[in-house]
Amino acid sequence: MANKNPGQKKKILIVDDEANFLKILKLNLEAKGYAVVTALEGEEALNKLKSENPDVVILDVMLPKLNGDEVCRRIRSDPIFSKIPVIMLTGKDTDVDRIVARVIGADIYITKPSDLEKLNNAIKKVL
Repeated sequence: MANKNPGQKKKILIVDDEANFLKILKLNLEAKGYAVVTALEGEEALNKLKSENPDVVILDVMLPKLNGDEVCRRIRSDPIFSKIPVIMLTGKDTDVDRIVARVIGADIYITKPSDLEKLNNAIKKVL
């Protein structure tokens, strides 16, 4: 589970297949004081979830191999990780996408492009 020692940096797992976006987001969140790990696709995200035990997952929907919706479903179906907050950060912006995200268990749904302050507020909210 994501029980950490007080004073220890909160760890965020960011999952996005756009390497440049991932790098920028990682640098910005590290500047806010978070420990950040990244994954470029769904299977890698699930492996990092187990090895890194993050406090929050920021997850793109459109990923190669295993999409973000399926990653979220698997997180929610695993009793060890089911309580970890999931923030969907994606370019998909339809009502259906938002409903699907809620049904599969996403805590917050943010569309790209999004300002970093909105994302930071979402992270604070779920922590």
